[in-house]
Amino acid sequence: MVFNILQKNFTIDVNGMQEVHSSCRRTPSSSGQDNRIYDGFVVYYKQQLFMLVGECIAPVKTRANELSSNIKLKVFPVWQGGGVASSGGGWGQGWGRYMQWEPGPGDGGQDPVFDCPLWCVLCQGGRARLREAYQRGRGALRLPADMLSIRLPQLFDIHQVPKVFREDGIISGYRHPQSSALDCILSSFQMTNETVNIWTHFLPTWYFLWRFCILCCTQNFLSESYTWPLLVYMLLICVYPFTSSCAHTFSTMSPAARHICYFFDYGALSLYSLGCAITYGSYVMPDCWVNSRLHQHFVPIAICNTLFCTSLSCYSRFLELQFPHRSKILRTGAFVFPFIFDNIPLFYRLILCCGGSCCHGEALSSHCYHLLFAFLTCFLFASHLPERLAPGRFDYFGHSHQLFHICAVVGTHFQMEAVLADMTSRRAWLISQAAVPSFMGTLGALALCVLLNLGIIGVFSVPLLWNSNHSANHPLTPPSKRKQQ
Repeated sequence: MVFNILQKNFTIDVNGMQEVHSSCRRTPSSSGQDNRIYDGFVVYYKQQLFMLVGECIAPVKTRANELSSNIKLKVFPVWQGGGVASSGGGWGQGWGRYMQWEPGPGDGGQDPVFDCPLWCVLCQGGRARLREAYQRGRGALRLPADMLSIRLPQLFDIHQVPKVFREDGIISGYRHPQSSALDCILSSFQMTNETVNIWTHFLPTWYFLWRFCILCCTQNFLSESYTWPLLVYMLLICVYPFTSSCAHTFSTMSPAARHICYFFDYGALSLYSLGCAITYGSYVMPDCWVNSRLHQHFVPIAICNTLFCTSLSCYSRFLELQFPHRSKILRTGAFVFPFIFDNIPLFYRLILCCGGSCCHGEALSSHCYHLLFAFLTCFLFASHLPERLAPGRFDYFGHSHQLFHICAVVGTHFQMEAVLADMTSRRAWLISQAAVPSFMGTLGALALCVLLNLGIIGVFSVPLLWNSNHSANHPLTPPSKRKQQ
């Protein structure tokens, strides 16, 4: 096989190299240190390690002092030309029997001269990797230097990450628990166990924004107060999937960052429940309940439910490690309770429809589809099916959280269609019979809940940030003394 390095053809006899490598293979040491040589083809040139994997070459970051201690474990010398071509040939440890340099254009048949050592190793399984790379991309080593500086983050199995990052039934595809923000963004373009979670809420955000823009062109949100509940609802169905996508993207920066990301996710979901209550109270309320005591207090109760939902769901994360089942029950209940309250007017309308007093059939059919997908969303969130039945089989595609995201988005779509149908078909009757939606009952309630939710998230986030900073400032303090402090 021939690879081009610095316009020189590098010919490799992989069969011979594999024989040499088999005599040099190492196993984990008795101390537990992993000294195995990993799959791939590594080249060390000009104080930088490059590893050829698949059809591309990527730099392997290492410190100079680490290189001197690890190079004997992972890399074998091939050519040592200290700036001039040495008369002794420069080949080391028998590798020269299986390699030769072929002069490139204009070289005049001279051997290559390097200003620093060149190292390489053919590792276990490397022969297949080299053949695959040769077939797929013969010019892989000619990539520009700026392209070599970006690598996708490494993935880990469940036993390699802290318990706080583990998910039931998910065995592989975990990102580094101390990822940088750039690594988190890059991982969204890499196949991990969170990639589909990220995109199943990021892409629908743009769909809802597109629908929102269309409504902004057809509705008079500025001066017509009848449309203000719809404005609140459309804002929130754009916010909650985007917040969820961001939470899944940046949740592996640290344990504290993971909790805080999901605090914001829960806060966005609780605000979405408030948006549902505002629109249902304005457009979905049964005719016989309009101007009733429940109708008048529907939004204030929904505000309390929103604060309760955010507080309980954030608190449940502190129980996740010691009491996982209790944490799951509390979190599920935190979202189920506001959902049931918001849909009380709809449940009554469906009961009336079953009794023969059915009206606005188009809106009710969409409402029924929404309730179906809402039930599926709750079931998938609580059951962890199907990955619980076959751990490891659904790590990347088809696990419950991905299906949960999809059902939630589809249910929101049907809910939006139902709200628009009720708003349009009942417009004349509601304007004549019900009180006009007020600013404090719509946009004012939203602004108040945003501030209160941010306060709740701040209260739960401060202990996490303090503990993480305290641990960083006192890394050698025993856990028992930290508790006393």
